[in-house]
Amino acid sequence: MPDKKQEIRVWRTSREDIFLCEGKSVTIPSGWIFVPSGDPGLTRRLKASGDYWVLVHKRKNRIEALGLFTLSAQFDRVKRILEMERSTPAYRNKLDAGRKRREEEQNQYVVTFRKAVMDFLAFAPRYQELAERFAAAVTDHAVPVGSGTVARTQRIPIEQRAEAAVIAWMRHQTTAYDTMSIARIRGERREVRRRLAERSRQLLARYRSGEEVDPQLCPLCKALD
Repeated sequence: MPDKKQEIRVWRTSREDIFLCEGKSVTIPSGWIFVPSGDPGLTRRLKASGDYWVLVHKRKNRIEALGLFTLSAQFDRVKRILEMERSTPAYRNKLDAGRKRREEEQNQYVVTFRKAVMDFLAFAPRYQELAERFAAAVTDHAVPVGSGTVARTQRIPIEQRAEAAVIAWMRHQTTAYDTMSIARIRGERREVRRRLAERSRQLLARYRSGEEVDPQLCPLCKALD
């Protein structure tokens, strides 16, 4: 059995009572229970209160926690204390304040991100109305909390987020990417996306230069309509 004094990650196997830890088979200690993810406050308290193992799996090339195993008595004690704290008016006021703050931050981010998209588009004045509709469509799709889009990451500047969000939106809305049959060859999907992105950039360049574009033939106009 592995040392429980550090965070231990275990993986499922074909057997319900056997898990893998660092390549070795382990069983859950007697008296422990599984607590699924979903309550960050409870999870933090349990991790700070004693020994635990984290059940993980791989999702979209990253390791994701499904929950944790911990002593049943420890879980009961922590949950009881947490429920008492959460039943107080002070906690509810704190919760309401936090919710309001996050809502205000989200509203501000929507405005900021939409401006970043407009700046990236930089359409000629004659296409300003189209640019505004385009920016609104991209923003509505990309910025909702939990959307999982590039707009939600903090790892790159907002200018890069806006550019990536525009190209991604165009890939799905103005090309046949979603229905393409792409060969299962290493790097092929990346190459397809690169070619489609280049095509999208060429279309954007026409609107930036202000040249005549037939809305009946333009995939962007069709997508926005």
